[in-house]
Amino acid sequence: MVEDVFKNVQVMKGIPVNQFMDTMGFFSAALGLNCTGCHVAESLQNLEKFAEDIPRKRMARNMIRMVDEMNRANFGGRRALTCYTCHRGTQVPETIPSLMEQYTVPPEDANRIEIVPDGPAQPAADQILDKYILALGGAQRLASLTSYVARGTIEGYDTYHVKVPVEIYARAPRQRTMVSHTQNGDTVTVFDGQAGWIAAADKPLPLLPLLPGPELDAARLDADLGFPGGIRQALTQWRVGFPVTSIEDEEMNIVQGIGAGKSRFKLYFNAKTGLLARQVRYADTPVGIVPTQVDYSDYREVAGVKMPFHIVITWTDGQSDIQLTNVEPNVAIDAAKFAKPAAAVVKPRAARNQ
Repeated sequence: MVEDVFKNVQVMKGIPVNQFMDTMGFFSAALGLNCTGCHVAESLQNLEKFAEDIPRKRMARNMIRMVDEMNRANFGGRRALTCYTCHRGTQVPETIPSLMEQYTVPPEDANRIEIVPDGPAQPAADQILDKYILALGGAQRLASLTSYVARGTIEGYDTYHVKVPVEIYARAPRQRTMVSHTQNGDTVTVFDGQAGWIAAADKPLPLLPLLPGPELDAARLDADLGFPGGIRQALTQWRVGFPVTSIEDEEMNIVQGIGAGKSRFKLYFNAKTGLLARQVRYADTPVGIVPTQVDYSDYREVAGVKMPFHIVITWTDGQSDIQLTNVEPNVAIDAAKFAKPAAAVVKPRAARNQ
């Protein structure tokens, strides 16, 4: 639990570390700040410094209490209001109407499109998923792909926005491991088909289990999408009925499904090609729901099956850009690759530039 790992936690006790970090991401999105917006700058070099109080952190505690009380007093305890309701990405809520917003049409955020009453029932979910399987190469070719090892680069906040090597090991059914060789040490994410872990030098603990619910659901779907011939079984309660929307001027068909841990996913399929363009998934925190977006592009054929070579993962406190350069299909992979990883070890400073 968070109070076992961090000091001076006062209003967010009793939740797992993973969920606590998602909550910090929610604050970041709501206020448009990074970690040092509410913590002292020295925190980035010394985790103990995150415990120090500054006025903005004390104000954040008061805001959490205020929003909770407003929801209890006015909405029967339902989370109708969150930090984002008023702040919407700014440190100070706006009090004066914006004429520019009123008289211009902002770009449409495809992630905000939701099922509407009497929404379009066609194409049906089965039709969209069938077109996806056909676009990838067809059920027979998909079934012939049983494993692969992919190599390329990854860049993001934890790599100081420098490209570093990455490998993905995948084996059917639904086993997947990703290893990023960052400057501070390897980051390893494993899903063995049922359980999952992340070992990373930049996490509050060097080894964290993926928790039941959104975390395991996300890992399971990512593994299933590596061998998408069985995509119908990856989620349940498939639904359509979304208004027409687009991503980068390409019309999308959206299908919604529910994971085994009851978390919600939206899958965006290119209406013309049938290929998966985006996945959006949602995780709950004590202060609000946080989304994670995964974009897929640069599809190339591997052993007769189209696979995305460019994957961008975006969440409320980070983004990772993965560009694959090589995928080896149907290779033998040691079972140890999908076992619980060792705790992350911080690379000695002298070795980081080698």
